[in-house]
Amino acid sequence: MPDRRELANAIRILAMDAVQQANSGHPGMPMGMADIAEVLFNDYLKLNPGNPLWPDRDRFILSNGHGSMLQYAVLHLTGHDVSLEDLRQFRQLHSKTPGHPENFMTTGVETTTGPLGQGLANAVGMALAEAVLAARFNRDDTAPIVDHYTYCFAGDGCLMEGISHEACSLAGTLGLGKLIVFYDDNGISIDGRTEGWFTDDTPQRFEAYGWQVIRNVDGHDSGEIKTAISNARKETARPTLICCKTIIGWGAPNKRDSAGIHGAALGDEEIAAARAELGWADSTRFAIPDALYAGWDKRASGAQQEQDWQERFEAYAASHPDAAAEFERRMAGRLPDAWAGLADDIIKQAQQAAQDTATRKSSKAVLEALAAQLPELLGGSADLSGSNGTDFSGHQPISADNYSGNYVYYGVREFAMSAISNGLSLHGGFVPFTATFLTFSDYARNAVRMAALMGAHNVFVYTHDSIGLGEDGPTHQAVEHLASLRLIPSLHVWRPADAVEVAVAWRAAIERRDGPAALALTRQNVTHNPRSAEQIAAIARGGYVLHEPDAPVQAIAIATGSEVELAMAAATQLAADGIGVRVVSMPCVEVFLAQDVAWQEQVLPAAISARVAVEAGVSDGWWRLVGCHGRVIGVDRFGLSAPAADVYAAMGVTATAVAAALRELLG
Repeated sequence: MPDRRELANAIRILAMDAVQQANSGHPGMPMGMADIAEVLFNDYLKLNPGNPLWPDRDRFILSNGHGSMLQYAVLHLTGHDVSLEDLRQFRQLHSKTPGHPENFMTTGVETTTGPLGQGLANAVGMALAEAVLAARFNRDDTAPIVDHYTYCFAGDGCLMEGISHEACSLAGTLGLGKLIVFYDDNGISIDGRTEGWFTDDTPQRFEAYGWQVIRNVDGHDSGEIKTAISNARKETARPTLICCKTIIGWGAPNKRDSAGIHGAALGDEEIAAARAELGWADSTRFAIPDALYAGWDKRASGAQQEQDWQERFEAYAASHPDAAAEFERRMAGRLPDAWAGLADDIIKQAQQAAQDTATRKSSKAVLEALAAQLPELLGGSADLSGSNGTDFSGHQPISADNYSGNYVYYGVREFAMSAISNGLSLHGGFVPFTATFLTFSDYARNAVRMAALMGAHNVFVYTHDSIGLGEDGPTHQAVEHLASLRLIPSLHVWRPADAVEVAVAWRAAIERRDGPAALALTRQNVTHNPRSAEQIAAIARGGYVLHEPDAPVQAIAIATGSEVELAMAAATQLAADGIGVRVVSMPCVEVFLAQDVAWQEQVLPAAISARVAVEAGVSDGWWRLVGCHGRVIGVDRFGLSAPAADVYAAMGVTATAVAAALRELLG
């Protein structure tokens, strides 16, 4: 049996060779953390290469994702569907081994990492998911069916990013005892030695968060690493930070412990020297001895771990068949059988109520109806629960003493909240939602982008969506945010006009399985719009005809959210003069543009070029729908502090302005 150092050196060799072949990548971290990875994967990590998605596997997160070759090497060595040819194709077009780990590209990668600190926050979300599922499904009379750890590798860069403070502070407060983070304390970042810009007392910082901290572990001593992991697993009430002192590029005699090995190929001469340093006789690239493959292979042991769990689950199912069926449904991401009827009823009730109300309040009403029937719904707000309308009557806070709830008080942590929610989604078993004011989506934006990139099933609730929030003024009035969010590929941005559109937006967000949705909701009341059954069905297509004039259609007014009532009022004004104006409600531009050409032509006929779009936000994005001959009534400046009606008037976002623009277009 090969010794541990030889097993770890297999990672180092593959990392050096792959980066050299690609002439691109980061060999330093994989070489520095190889010994830690060897102990973790060979002695502790519960995984099955033959079925990487089995429910009770341990989760491994590489937050310092620039060191992706460590993860690819380990996946290859343990027997996952990552071949030697895949390693040779590192960083090449359409390969399974892209520059940073991507959950949708590579078997065994749990989350996409690279933007530093976000993987760490994802890990907090996954550990939270494990704790909540365990509280809901484990029973005292059977062996636990939810009982796994979340392990995370993180570097100096992850801990310098502010999101690490937000996420790790909350993790300590929630007492996530099955979260174990390895801090790669090598003292080097891209610019050189971190002592010039990172002198925090990191262990003391994490102790202040309420973490167990295991200090001064030699990251190249397998005995110390194993002792640290064993001690971390004994702590059940606190997450653990294992501070591992490592040497970046360990094994490279001339470039190790320097910034030069952080993000560049070593070069043939240094690779040859490293092979000699490591006692690696074979100079052939990517050549791993059979004995090392045998030492790493986890196919048989992993299959046995899953089989052991399957037997426990079958015993659990015999005693608790309903709970077992519910667990399987949720982990498979299937909605309840009664879902379609429930969603139909919520929409029907909103239409029948015919209330003029703020869409944030309509959203709260939807949550009231959903929460009892959709147990996988797990949400929270960044210290704005009442304002966001997410504090539905059935919400039960999650705490370190009680994981059986369905609501997280995230505190003022918008960025971490969104990334933690991504972790909840990727773990499985939940449909997570988060909430804050739309203007604060800026704080969270990169996590929203990552949700879209990963295809995470996530619902971002953003209230106070425009200048309509009034007196708080320009710092809080979202102006550019809708347009900015719409620029993120694969994010569906819903801005509903009334309670009915809110209900449809929620339904679409929950039913969507391949990406996130953002709901932009008003603080101020909006007017209810009567609709036919056909119109209600059409809302889900993103854009539809809300009002058709009695006179022949001469012009089209397009609007979203609270400005739909302005478009309706403008159409009424022009109808008095015999001018026929169609009003198109466009609650989700992305969904509308994904419809077939026939639907788009039906709603926005090319023959009608007199078009005006109105939205209380920047105008840029609307020109693609109104065309070069159209007009946009928007807000291309920051807002004002005053009552909402006064702000709208001062900014020229009025029914009169819409009507005037339509008249001008019609000559």
